[in-house]
Amino acid sequence: MLHRAGDREEARNRLAGLWQEIGPEGGAFHRCALAHYMADTQDDPRDELAWDLRALEAAEGSVEHGGEGRAERRVTEPAEGADAEALRAFFPSLHLNLAADYVTLGRPADARAQLLRARASADGLADGEYRQGLKEAIDRLAVRLDGDGQRPRG
Repeated sequence: MLHRAGDREEARNRLAGLWQEIGPEGGAFHRCALAHYMADTQDDPRDELAWDLRALEAAEGSVEHGGEGRAERRVTEPAEGADAEALRAFFPSLHLNLAADYVTLGRPADARAQLLRARASADGLADGEYRQGLKEAIDRLAVRLDGDGQRPRG
């Protein structure tokens, strides 16, 4: 709420406190969600990228997901039940955020790779408003990245 109200610094400070509190032993879903939100409070695009990578790392360490035509499984602390499902639903957004980070940092090849992963992950979601919104956001970023309106191949 602090971030949405425009107080990025206080949001960042409180999220940093929570990050320290949950530590590396905290649940994967909580680490992923917290890092995902922490990224949005960063002023430096490199810091935003670092937090988005932490979010993806937490999710990938716990959940099997499809990406680039294959399923991956890296188990460090398996999430179960609702947490596992929530993490799977996070993947398109995580990859989309990373793509946006890479665009901002002038790394178009990395951005395109993340867009492909975002699209593959979104394709695995159930039809609905969330999936449609993600696909539209992926398409918008692809247009912005390419500048000529062409979507990345894949």
